Amino acid sequence: MDAHLLSNAVVLALLGGLLWALLSARRSRAWRNAGRELLRRRPIALTIFVVYVAIGLLDSVAWVGASAGGVTPGGDTVSLHKPRSAIDRLFPDQRYREKSYSAPLADREFLGGAPLHHPGRHLLGTDILGRDVLYQTLKGARVALLVGGFTTLIVIPLALLFGVVAGYFGGRVDDAIFFLISTLASMPSLLLLIALIMVLGRGPVQVCVALGVTGWVGFARVVRGETLKLRELDYVQAARALGASDTRIVLHHIVPNLMHLVVITFVLTFSGLVLSEAVLSWLGIGIDGSWGRMIDQARDELSRDPIIWWNLV
Repeated sequence: MDAHLLSNAVVLALLGGLLWALLSARRSRAWRNAGRELLRRRPIALTIFVVYVAIGLLDSVAWVGASAGGVTPGGDTVSLHKPRSAIDRLFPDQRYREKSYSAPLADREFLGGAPLHHPGRHLLGTDILGRDVLYQTLKGARVALLVGGFTTLIVIPLALLFGVVAGYFGGRVDDAIFFLISTLASMPSLLLLIALIMVLGRGPVQVCVALGVTGWVGFARVVRGETLKLRELDYVQAARALGASDTRIVLHHIVPNLMHLVVITFVLTFSGLVLSEAVLSWLGIGIDGSWGRMIDQARDELSRDPIIWWNLV
């Protein structure tokens, strides 16, 4: 399957899962009340979140064909046969490029003062290669969603698996898992992360896997401690006395009571992983097209005279 078809299928699956979750939540009075309370208390945050996710999804939906109006970028007929996302079609690459720097909404080049090809159309200016900064910023949202979302889906299952097993069974199982957790926690996370990326490679999936392998330890400790408490509660003891198996107790009584920690950890881990990728980009081993890579490329521009400020902003 082509990469863009796989991306479209993933987006369709995510939208289907979201629709199913919303329909399921409507049938629960508790979830309906929680949704109304969230809308009442955090309308601005929810709006920003929806816009952020929508931009990432629009850049993930791609199809083969010309841009708006049936015009290919710069008259390049080859691009007719390449999949391009909805964001790509809003910014035809060649038609939005300048020769070099231009300030936001400027009508002349920042260096030299020559007239721009598209005066007043670059809301966030252009970089040293004349590329539209707004276009690169919107493209970076998809990378951030990939890093935060995919890596969190690695971190949380690993932490739940090791944390619940260690806390519930205890004994030598707990000792072995806690030794593994302590060993990973004792290593400098940044150095371990760099080593894994050098071994696995520098692609988006490899970076996400490396971030996931190094990021589950902290949450596993929290899950282990909470499981140690839950396994001693009355309803767990009652289920054990009635002959329930360990698997049934874990799946029906332990894990559901850890979901509040999962929600909190997902939010905190998501933003932390995006920041970690920015640090990797600062070191030159991040993901191409990410916000971290944009910051890395823009940092040297502050030393210019006059200062090129808008790329870093």
